[in-house]
Amino acid sequence: MATTTSNPTAPETHEGMSLMEHLVELRSRIMKCAIAIAVGAAAGWALFFPVFHLLMRPLISLSENPNVKDQFLAQDPLEIFFLRIKMSAYIGLILAMPFLLWQLWKFISPGLYRNERRYATAFVVSASLLFLLGAGIAYFTLGEALKFLQSMGGDDVVYQYSANKYLMLIVYMMVAFGIGFQFPIVVVFLQLVGVVTPKQLSQFRRFAIVIIFVVAAVITPSADPISLFALAIPMCFFYEISILIGRLVHRRRAKAEVAA
Repeated sequence: MATTTSNPTAPETHEGMSLMEHLVELRSRIMKCAIAIAVGAAAGWALFFPVFHLLMRPLISLSENPNVKDQFLAQDPLEIFFLRIKMSAYIGLILAMPFLLWQLWKFISPGLYRNERRYATAFVVSASLLFLLGAGIAYFTLGEALKFLQSMGGDDVVYQYSANKYLMLIVYMMVAFGIGFQFPIVVVFLQLVGVVTPKQLSQFRRFAIVIIFVVAAVITPSADPISLFALAIPMCFFYEISILIGRLVHRRRAKAEVAA
């Protein structure tokens, strides 16, 4: 009797699934993600004041300048209430990030090779850590970015920000850096699915560096050069790391195909 062996390098197929079934699966995962964000937002509501005080530290560090006020100015009675709602949503998004990434992986993994689906944990962990790393860099560079922006007005301007504008600036910067630091994950994934090859990425390096700086300039909310370089330089470094990872993956895939 003939025996059949499964090829670990063959992609999984879903020939029995219709378009409607794929859409149902997508809707199910989106609903799970929405519930996770809602649960995280509820926790974010309780964590608002610790996060609030943490995000104030870059501003407090500048209070040695007599023109910089380390207290916020509220001109709308509802401003802090709506700010707390927005902050809770962002905190919930961050808390739910590992679960969201896991759902994303479960949705796209059927198109990968069987021996590549074991990278699920590495994908979720690396993407989460990269997001936190990007957010952390944005947080620690905000003080220098504010110094640069305040130097534009000199000593003739008194800087007292509203809570909403200051906190949303730092939150947008942290989200922008966190998303920008997902760049190597995207590049590695494109190599896994065969859209690009490490050789093509190497040949495209000069153009990629220019594109990286342009994208960093666009997505950086503060539009200052300090934040620009703090985001663009790590992305260039990640580009090189992604090429190395792609080469390793292609070599392993070639060996597995020969062995099969």
